[in-house]
Amino acid sequence: MIERAAAAFPDEVVTHAPVRVLDLPGGAGRFALVTLDNGFDHTKPTTFGPRGLANIDAALDQVAELAASGAIVAAGVTGKPFIFAVGADLKAVAAAESAELARATGKQGHDVFRRLGELPVRTFAFVNGAAMGGGVEIALHCTYRTVSSGVPAFSLPEVFLGLVPGWGGTQLLPRLIGPDKAVTVILDNPLSQNRQLKAKQVYELGIADAIFEPADFLEESLAWAAAVVKGEIVVERRTYDEAEWTAALERGKQIADSRVHGATPAPYLALELIGKARTASRDEGFDAEDDALADRIMSEELRSGVYSFNLVQKRAKRPVGAPDKSLAKPVTKVGVVGAGLMASQLATLFVQRLAVPVVLTDIDQERVDKGVKYVHEQLDFQALKGRLNSDKLNRLKALVTGSLTKDAFADADFVIEAVFEEMSVKQQVFAEVEAVVRPDCVLATNTSSLSVTEMASKLEHPERVVGFHFFNPVAVLPLLEVVRAEKTDDATLATAFVVGKNLKKNCVLVKDAPAFVVNRILTRFMGVVNQVLDEGTPVETADRALDPLGLPMSPFELLELVGPAVGLHVAETLHASFPDRFPVSENVRRLVEAHKRGIYQWVDGVRVVDPELETLFEVGDRPSTPEQVLARAVEALAEEIDLMLAEGVVAAAEDIDLCMILGAGWPFHLGGITPYLDRSGVSEKVAGHRFLAKGVASLP
Repeated sequence: MIERAAAAFPDEVVTHAPVRVLDLPGGAGRFALVTLDNGFDHTKPTTFGPRGLANIDAALDQVAELAASGAIVAAGVTGKPFIFAVGADLKAVAAAESAELARATGKQGHDVFRRLGELPVRTFAFVNGAAMGGGVEIALHCTYRTVSSGVPAFSLPEVFLGLVPGWGGTQLLPRLIGPDKAVTVILDNPLSQNRQLKAKQVYELGIADAIFEPADFLEESLAWAAAVVKGEIVVERRTYDEAEWTAALERGKQIADSRVHGATPAPYLALELIGKARTASRDEGFDAEDDALADRIMSEELRSGVYSFNLVQKRAKRPVGAPDKSLAKPVTKVGVVGAGLMASQLATLFVQRLAVPVVLTDIDQERVDKGVKYVHEQLDFQALKGRLNSDKLNRLKALVTGSLTKDAFADADFVIEAVFEEMSVKQQVFAEVEAVVRPDCVLATNTSSLSVTEMASKLEHPERVVGFHFFNPVAVLPLLEVVRAEKTDDATLATAFVVGKNLKKNCVLVKDAPAFVVNRILTRFMGVVNQVLDEGTPVETADRALDPLGLPMSPFELLELVGPAVGLHVAETLHASFPDRFPVSENVRRLVEAHKRGIYQWVDGVRVVDPELETLFEVGDRPSTPEQVLARAVEALAEEIDLMLAEGVVAAAEDIDLCMILGAGWPFHLGGITPYLDRSGVSEKVAGHRFLAKGVASLP
């Protein structure tokens, strides 16, 4: 079976596992150290495919012989520089063409990794770098673990991809750190946009038994292992009672329900496996993981999850259509027009990532001071969290200034406006900026829906204007829609992409079309939900009808997040361009006029529909069922995506999916949106063709 798996994955970057025998300090004895390393390809992180697992198995044969002969007192595993191991190679997982082969994938990992927990000597994992998925699980099989304080990412992300931890994670982690903490790592973090643990958290959770600085990590880890072997350090483990298991599983169910609403089975399967760890033997638990993993490997959600992963890891890092970066202009000073919340968030990001002077302007000193104060407070917060030392904090604060006049932009290389979303206001701002900046200064707009071409139309140099659309909160969401207007030149566009990359954002090139990508799609499906509400569908029905998609928030939660006024403005902008497809809800207008924050309000900690809506709203008598609302919404999405692709808003459907994943938090298990529309038949019904002709399993 292993040979079949290897044959199905000929392109595996094979991980090797050389064994070294070392002397532990203090005369503690000899130690066999296995180093996980994928050979000469240091550009790729260490992963586990069928051949790599076979190499680890062979290395453990050597270790077992040494242990049996008494030649060693302990053994351990570590990784190549900066990487411990990032788990199963997803290409190999997706290549499984049968449930039998899929189950064999799980069993091979179990058979190899469990040997670390069943050797006649104590075993140690020295987690020196990033560890994810199977990389975490191989460490869990060891008796003890140390972690380098420099480890930037540690996680069990499987549920995020539509999988479950299948090489011991659901059985070993709950017993090690307790079921509640395990629920956080296995469910809560992955379903929170794949949140990663830092080294300190790994230690505080009890996953690692000791933490050491990177510079001498291996030496310190070996010294610690020697102390354990000699009995100078004793690591206590505790057990967990029935009440703790019950409470943890209940919390896990609440997390899964609130995040995916039953739309994908992965988190529920993972939770079931965690529950099994309470009483199952190791063999029973591992067999259950094999069964669950085989089920998930053969699922459409897994194919979509791998597709999403490839988009984020590959396509996002090589933006389609971006000019050669050699054309980019250097950016040594940034101007921000406006000092409100969005402008202040932008200023914070620019000064943190670029470490260049940033100046904010606004119409009065109070607003300017408030904006500068906001940036300083955010920097202070980063320092409190240990992300900035005092010297860097002071340097960055000194780079942020405010001004009442745009003359402060005279020597700026890049100026971005974040003022009120009205064309005349933005045109006036750019005219004032152009009057004082150098001819080669790039002018960027953070508009969410207005025409960048029209915005630049009255300028002397419209070729230096580019759309630079961030998503709120700016510090969190990784997408940046880079908008090429009709006259934007390559140098300006190249500068925008380089700046975006330096800001650690994932840039997608989009055409100057109304609302670009994310807001156009969100507004289209919000239009359907608002429309059925106006027709007489109850609020709860309209709001929960899209739950089967497993979206990060419901439509009316999204409306509350962006604000009814913003939602109305974008709807009006799109209605002006496409009146037949983007109606404007008069009830949303009434929300805005009544200064309401949304559809709901909180009463004694419980979210309820605002009772004033009964008299505020005017609704019809044609209610829809949840099934009807969902059908109308996804068909509207398919129609809009087909039109956007025909218009050339983006290069391909993959870019739409990338935008929805990074800018709107749409689930990995959907693959963004187009794989879902393809596999459900909606795209062919509405557009007459699939959006991804090759299917998600075969896309790069």
